[in-house]
Amino acid sequence: MTDKKFILTKDGLKKLEEELEKLKVVRRKEVAERLKEAIALGDLSENSEYDDAKNEQAFIEGRIQELEVKLRNVEVISDEKKSRTTVSMGCCVVVRDMEMKEDMEYTLVGSAEADPAEGKISNESPVGAAILGKKVGSTVDVHAPSGVLKFKIVKIKNKR
Repeated sequence: MTDKKFILTKDGLKKLEEELEKLKVVRRKEVAERLKEAIALGDLSENSEYDDAKNEQAFIEGRIQELEVKLRNVEVISDEKKSRTTVSMGCCVVVRDMEMKEDMEYTLVGSAEADPAEGKISNESPVGAAILGKKVGSTVDVHAPSGVLKFKIVKIKNKR
């Protein structure tokens, strides 16, 4: 996991840094207080409050480690590298589903930042991999679990 580069936009980097800071400064203290209160209740062998707090503590520490690895191996997408004619990381792309005749807008990001519900797709996803490096007007085949889909790249925007 440590050799993999994590591609992020500037906003994505900021969000991960903020999450890490909150986990270290706020959440650790909250869980430590919960543990302290649970220990004060006595017998730990049948203390569900203690067990819950220990599980939460383990989750938080694991997430902190995961975020630290990502931030040590981050590659931030540069605004200067974005193109208006070729699909590149960080740009917003309008694609047309050739079968459904419907346009969709995606921002191409790294897997650590992908959120399909927000229109952010990974360069490792079927659609992201198919459109990366292609030019406006190109038609691409996307090999998805449901079969092969055809998309046409309609427009590339630098900002979403």
